[in-house]
Amino acid sequence: EIFGILRQMKETFESNLSASQKEEMANQKAYEDLKAAKEEEIAAGQAQIQTKTGELADTDEKNAQSKVDREDTKASLSADEQFLMMLKEKCQMTDKEWEERQKTRQLEMEAVSKALAVLSGDDAHDLFTRTFNPAFLQRGSVEHSERREAASLVLSQVGNKLHSPRLSALAYQVKLDAFTRVKKAIDDMIAQLLKEKADEIKHKDFCVDEFNTNQLQTEKK
Repeated sequence: EIFGILRQMKETFESNLSASQKEEMANQKAYEDLKAAKEEEIAAGQAQIQTKTGELADTDEKNAQSKVDREDTKASLSADEQFLMMLKEKCQMTDKEWEERQKTRQLEMEAVSKALAVLSGDDAHDLFTRTFNPAFLQRGSVEHSERREAASLVLSQVGNKLHSPRLSALAYQVKLDAFTRVKKAIDDMIAQLLKEKADEIKHKDFCVDEFNTNQLQTEKK
């Protein structure tokens, strides 16, 4: 009976040992599978960390470049705005003012040209009387004076109307100076008026072109 009990105990122990070994092997396999899965997750996490780190570095670099570009753009825009303000101050003459100045200059030129025509007729008349009819010298002198007075009056009236000091000065000069000096002064004034007209047209065109170009560039920014 004792042997039977021992045999039964042995079989029980062997059965328990086999079951324990099988359970341990199953547990070991489960552990190995779990370990492999966790190692894969860790590797994937590390790879993701590296990717995110690289993306963060790229983002930081792009942000830094964007800040530089923004500062450059702001500086460029500020420079353009300052240039535009300077251009507006330089070109502040309005279209109405420009038209008035052109009209004034045209009237000055017409007055000077008319005065020159009067004096030129006077000179031609004097040459004729001196060459062909000396008896009319006294009469010619009177007409000479009248023509100078007429030319002076033309310049004086327009000068007063336009508030033009140079026309008033020329009117006074016509009365006193010799014909050659007066004619030269008139010719010089005509040349000066034409030059001023051309310079103002050139200046106005420059202002319009620069203003439009600068405004377009500023709007694009």
